[in-house]
Amino acid sequence: MRGASMYMVIRKYAKVRSVADAARRAKSGIGQILRESRGFRSYYVLDGGEGVGVAVMIFEDRESAIEANKKVLEFVQASLHDLHLGDPEIVAGEILVNIQSDQ
Repeated sequence: MRGASMYMVIRKYAKVRSVADAARRAKSGIGQILRESRGFRSYYVLDGGEGVGVAVMIFEDRESAIEANKKVLEFVQASLHDLHLGDPEIVAGEILVNIQSDQ
């Protein structure tokens, strides 16, 4: 890892039947994949309303993120197909600014 650089992958699903159900069901499966992935830092899921679900993964480097994202997408296609998530819009890149609370 170069200095404190990190890499983020954002997957946006636009027509999720139930974001809460998808998040609940993905938590253990995706959680396991990510915990076993080299360079994994954190994972977030948010409900954007009106069927929009967003997943954010943060890794130490690009290679780790790409490798883990492939495994996550395979899990989603195999295990959450009944939620009709469709193909996500994916945005990824190096994190340029990271501001955290002093608390």
